[in-house]
This record gives sequence, C-alpha cells and structure tokens, in this order.
Amino acid sequence: MSTPAAPGPQHGSAVPPKPEPKPKPRLVFDDPLDQQSSDDTDRGWGERPPAGGSTADLARFLDEKPPHHI
Repeated sequence: MSTPAAPGPQHGSAVPPKPEPKPKPRLVFDDPLDQQSSDDTDRGWGERPPAGGSTADLARFLDEKPPHHI
C-alpha cells in the first residue's frame, strides 16, 4: 500500500515574500494655530484673485448681487 502525500509546502514551489509593514504615522506636536489654514485666505472664502478692468468688476457685481436687488 502507498501512503498519500503529506500536505504542506511542495519542494520547488516559490514562497511569496512577506509584504513590508507600513511605517507608523509621525506624531507632530506643533501648535496647529501657528499654521495658516485655507479659511485664513481670501481664496478659502471663495474670493477670486483681483482682476483688472470694468468687465471683471461688472461680473463680480452681478455674481454677488443680493436676490432682493433683481
């Protein structure tokens, strides 16, 4: 009688390499209020950069006109 092959790794089969662990996030102890946020800028509030010309001024006026001024 013959015995069945034992389960386990076969000779000649390649073992996949273990993936490298992800580095842990750095702890930063800086004061967050020392950094400027996007809300501290005009762009963060939806302002456009200043553009010259009366056409740009008219477009801004029409975009920002309150609804009761129609």
